[in-house]
Amino acid sequence: MKKKIKLSTISLIISLFTLVAYHKPFFSVVLEKVEHGFNGVFITASLVLVMLALNYFFCYLLLWAGRGVGRGIIAASLIADAVSLYFINTYDVMIDASMMGNVFNTRFSEASGFFSGAAVAYVLLLGVLPAIYVCVQKIDFGQAKRFWSHTGVSFLTVIVLVFSNMANWPWIDRNATVLGSLLMPWSYTVNTFRYYGQVRERNREEILLPDATFRNDDKAVFVLIIGESARRDHFSLYGYGRKTNPMLENDGVVAIPAESAATYTTAGVKAILDHKETDKLYEILPNYLFRAGADVLWRTSNWGEPPLHIEKVQNMSALKEKYPDGDDRYDGLLTEGLSEEVLSSGNSKLLIVLHTSTSHGPTYNKRYPPEFEVFTPVCTTVEMSKADHDELMNSYDNTIVYTDALIHDVIRQMKSLPSEWKSCVLYVSDHGESLGEGNLYMHGVPIALAPKEQYEIPFIVWTSEGADAVREMESAVQYNVFHSAMDFLGADSGIYDANMSIFR
Repeated sequence: MKKKIKLSTISLIISLFTLVAYHKPFFSVVLEKVEHGFNGVFITASLVLVMLALNYFFCYLLLWAGRGVGRGIIAASLIADAVSLYFINTYDVMIDASMMGNVFNTRFSEASGFFSGAAVAYVLLLGVLPAIYVCVQKIDFGQAKRFWSHTGVSFLTVIVLVFSNMANWPWIDRNATVLGSLLMPWSYTVNTFRYYGQVRERNREEILLPDATFRNDDKAVFVLIIGESARRDHFSLYGYGRKTNPMLENDGVVAIPAESAATYTTAGVKAILDHKETDKLYEILPNYLFRAGADVLWRTSNWGEPPLHIEKVQNMSALKEKYPDGDDRYDGLLTEGLSEEVLSSGNSKLLIVLHTSTSHGPTYNKRYPPEFEVFTPVCTTVEMSKADHDELMNSYDNTIVYTDALIHDVIRQMKSLPSEWKSCVLYVSDHGESLGEGNLYMHGVPIALAPKEQYEIPFIVWTSEGADAVREMESAVQYNVFHSAMDFLGADSGIYDANMSIFR
């Protein structure tokens, strides 16, 4: 009778085999991108141990809880690992959500053209043979207390390693897309769910709000500028010691302290465009006003907005074609010709949204033209945890100086409109940004745990002479934007909340 192998032993064998057989491309990228020295060795060693412990945990869990089903899942994943490795090595592909979409939308007649003798060798040697090994081995599953001890220790190992690398989270975040696409079996597993999540989101019907009507035909334009990673305490309008808002300080703007609803772009932008705090997909501000009959223009150098159902959406490529003399490396291109857009609209109600990326890290020094490098020297490394603190602050503050100029340029163009037009420019950031406080960088910490640097944001308003005045407010939230835009443009509906408008 064939001797049984311990569950811990076969789990370790599968985990080691997965690490060695399928991850040469992964560690090639790691060694290319990591800095030399102790920290580079620490990151690499941590990744090795995390991968071993995580795969061990799931192998042990699947085999103990699933028995035959668990064997089948692991065997299938080994074959899928081999197929993925073949395509990565042969075609230099990235196993991301879009690639998984290609997989699920490719006919067999098309897919068969990719296979060759090498593909068969990959599948047989690195997929089928180890899968057979897993399926035929007799396993000693042991008692429940052994299950809890092995899974507990392996999972605790992962947690300890993750949090011991907190200072390296920015490096992991910057390289997560590439590294995640090469991590087996997680690349195709996670991205399969991501792909179907995207399909579901695209096919998801937004909940329509009550029909809106406009009270009058008075000419009004509301310009919403959505900032990226702009923290309030680095704006001199809010008392920052450096003069980061030299233009806005002379533009008669109102600066209201505000907090974001989240610390990452998709949730922050959704909150800015939503009429209330909700996880549901209600009709967002641009779609709502467009359906009501307003002219809506969306310009973006960023991403992460909910689905848009409007006619005028312009990214940087489209704007470069329209304004060939503009520089599509910087957000200044978003403000080109706005006054002309208003005058040529033929509509008395306009909403213009500019979704910027001006303060997105870690390469703050590349987010503004050279003439806005007011504070020097600047940080040029993407290893933020190793950057000189003063240089990091200089480069970030320069993005705020450039933001100041962008908002001022929009105000200037609105001032140039004929007197029958009333106009409003409202700037609000999607979230804030950590710059080393508490050894944290950038953003994305869950809002319940996030430091104030990641959720205290600017909320800056300008209105033309004779237009609605901004009421006195101690603070604002992103959900004020929806009702303020409706109020300023004279739109009425059952969901309009006058208490949420920033105007008197």
